[in-house]
Amino acid sequence: MTNQTDRALAFRALHIPGSPLVLPNAWDAVSARLVEDAGAAAVATTSAGLVWALGAPDGERVDRPTALAAVARIAEAVTVPVTADIESGYAEDTEGLAGTVRAVIAAGAVGVNIEDARYGAGTGGPLRDVGEQAERIAAVREASDAAGVPLFVNARTDTFLSGVGGVDLTLERAAAFRAAGADGIFVPGAVDPGIVKELADGVDGPLNVMAGPGAPTVAELAALGAARVSVGSGIAQAAHALVRRAARELLDTGTYRSLADGLDYGEVNALLERER
Repeated sequence: MTNQTDRALAFRALHIPGSPLVLPNAWDAVSARLVEDAGAAAVATTSAGLVWALGAPDGERVDRPTALAAVARIAEAVTVPVTADIESGYAEDTEGLAGTVRAVIAAGAVGVNIEDARYGAGTGGPLRDVGEQAERIAAVREASDAAGVPLFVNARTDTFLSGVGGVDLTLERAAAFRAAGADGIFVPGAVDPGIVKELADGVDGPLNVMAGPGAPTVAELAALGAARVSVGSGIAQAAHALVRRAARELLDTGTYRSLADGLDYGEVNALLERER
């Protein structure tokens, strides 16, 4: 792909209901290279995994420059399109959101996830008002268009994740977000087949499902109409579970069984030596 606009258009074309874009989320340069090497058509960041690697908890606890510097390292490490999880946008006003979009593009990403969750005490509820969030999405869309890079804006709604609403409220918010300029709708927490089907049928645009243990398979989600399947922080959590398991084994028993399936040192080095 010759430039960022080409990558953005290629990424947009990968969202096909019934033949979903599958995104094993990455959090640093080496995980992104491994995801690309496994055959992924694109790389999505996980905000949780990314900030954990920086030593911070999830929930917009790091500032925009720090988070997007990490995104830039990921985008530089791979040749496939990269979409960035920017949480709620690292800004409270539309001018700040426009700055975030410019920084995302400068980092090399061609898509964003932006969520409607609120952070901090005294925010008046777990989700932003639908009108407020629609204005924020419109600001992201306008800034993207002004920059000449057609970012894929994946509007996340936490209706299911926060337990504040079901299908009807989700579809209401999805319609408002699409009208404001969102390209796709992301509904983490909704994995029941019947609900996924209702959402896929009711959303006017690509539906992103966050999967994991206990969720339908990718093939099953495809049959239900999903256009994008990601796993959020799931791979990072599994990797960190191995760190804890290996550390405890080494310290408690002095054995190394947990390390038996590790990647070969030379293989990892060769992967990172490969020209981008």
